[in-house]
Amino acid sequence: MKLAPVHAALSSHGVRQSIVHTGQHYDESMSAVFFRELGMPAPDVNLEIGSASHAQQTAQIISRLEHVMTDLRPDVVLVYGDVNSTLGAVIVCSKMLIRTAHVEAGLRSFDMTMPEEVNRIVTDRLADFLFTPSIDGDENLIREGTPPEKIHFVGNVMIDTLIRLLPHARMPPAWDERDYVLATLHRPSNVDDDVALRGLAGALLEISKEAPILFPVHPRTRQRLSGLDIHFNRARVHLLEPLGYLEFLGLQRQARLVITDSGGVQEETTYLRVPCLTVRENTERPVTVTAGTNRLVGNDPERLIVQALRVLRGEGTQAEIPPLWDGRASERIAEILVNATAMAS
Repeated sequence: MKLAPVHAALSSHGVRQSIVHTGQHYDESMSAVFFRELGMPAPDVNLEIGSASHAQQTAQIISRLEHVMTDLRPDVVLVYGDVNSTLGAVIVCSKMLIRTAHVEAGLRSFDMTMPEEVNRIVTDRLADFLFTPSIDGDENLIREGTPPEKIHFVGNVMIDTLIRLLPHARMPPAWDERDYVLATLHRPSNVDDDVALRGLAGALLEISKEAPILFPVHPRTRQRLSGLDIHFNRARVHLLEPLGYLEFLGLQRQARLVITDSGGVQEETTYLRVPCLTVRENTERPVTVTAGTNRLVGNDPERLIVQALRVLRGEGTQAEIPPLWDGRASERIAEILVNATAMAS
């Protein structure tokens, strides 16, 4: 969702690009379907890393990517978000003196127990171009001593994709109701801890008494639920297979409430002005709380139930769309990169 609009914007400037898929997300429902729905070309290279520990996965990315960069010798490498692929790529490029651009730079949760926070900090330290989605990103980078000339406030590329595809969003074929809660859970702190997962499952069952819950289940979460022998009332909590972008966007748009631990969903619900409860104690996207519809509830089941029932019983939240979330962030990125590359050559 982040790559697609930037790829299109750079293509409009005639920039030759290569897409390297590390294979960190390899499941059909979590990878290939997005390339199709977003209208992106197939990756030029797939490293086929697959699943492993954070250290092993990052090490494999570094090892395999070095050979790719030797062959391609790009002028600039764009990295996105905060996953291990992002970290691995920026390390390789910094060693090989290849310039890098970090799309979605400057976000901070200030929680160093999150692997993603480590990835963000290291990536921003090494990258040459830092494209921030919100003003707090600029503030974080300045506070950390980043040279201001590296920082570019461009807006949110996730919203570029949302705006472009919102007219094409659709509901899953088996669901045409409009009175429901949408839930997603996948973070280790929520699904790898037996006590936390049981508590959240119980909270969803309680909330479902007020409105049915649609729950597209991440493969990691499904495995954990089956291992703990957790069963939902299927008349009220509907477990779905992972959805493509267009179907998930359709469900978000029509939901009365979204319960999630996903960073991207916090942003999308803010733009859509749909109430969102985030099952985390912190967020690297505070603008979704200060300006948007997002509220942090931690992974306390009782707190989640109370806040969810408040929303479902009419206590809505006022929301604003943050600055530069206007569908043109990718165009700004392309212009900056094209101008910088032209000056360098």
